[in-house]
Amino acid sequence: MTKIEEKLTSFKRILGIMDKIRSECPWDKEQTNESLRSMTIEETYELAEAVLTNNPNNIKKELGDLFLHIIFYSKIASEKKQFDIGDVINSLSEKLIYRHPHVFSNVIVENSEEVHKNWEELKLKEKENDGSVLSGIPEFLPSIIKAMRMQEKARGVGFDWEYKEQVWDKVKEELSEFEEELIAQNMENAESEFGDLLFSLINMARLYGINPDNALERTNKKFKKRFNYLESNTLKKGISLKEMSLEDMEKIWQQAKGFE
Repeated sequence: MTKIEEKLTSFKRILGIMDKIRSECPWDKEQTNESLRSMTIEETYELAEAVLTNNPNNIKKELGDLFLHIIFYSKIASEKKQFDIGDVINSLSEKLIYRHPHVFSNVIVENSEEVHKNWEELKLKEKENDGSVLSGIPEFLPSIIKAMRMQEKARGVGFDWEYKEQVWDKVKEELSEFEEELIAQNMENAESEFGDLLFSLINMARLYGINPDNALERTNKKFKKRFNYLESNTLKKGISLKEMSLEDMEKIWQQAKGFE
């Protein structure tokens, strides 16, 4: 049996399992697109966390969980005579072929930047009736990811800095405007300017090849690890954080940094 045949056998097996649990399991029978939605979002975040921690076993597990949802949605749709998993796969195949003319046609590209630009242009052609460059970005996306996707799409039609170094002046400008509103104690304007500052920082990260969402999540994890160390070390001494001075906390915090 070839590798492809093994994969097809595995695919047929999971489809058979889905058919069986959908027809025989009381819980699975009750599920709808709406009931699965929140669980799908949760599974997506669990996969994102596994990717960030670079744990192959967890990535494999979470991919399986997310794949189950894809099959589940397709099964529900097939019961309603809307589409089935085959239609999903064929639609994806056609899209990939269409958006990779440099692979499946005679289009020539020099680098990945040209590939990305062509990809965005082809997506726009698919949505000509919509007429919006920013269409297709889900409204419920986390704000950092949404900002990055909006900037990427704008770049696809040429709306971007000519040189990435130019973004530094914009960041400094937004920081200055934010500071001015804070000094004036105009908190409504300060919030607006802070949003502009964050947007410009996300733009800077994108231009320098840094994923801002990943960067912030790594910092979150780092802070949590250091704070847990600080907390556990104070408890061992029989005191609480509220009883410690900031100077004493800082000493233990530096110890935590030293262990990384």
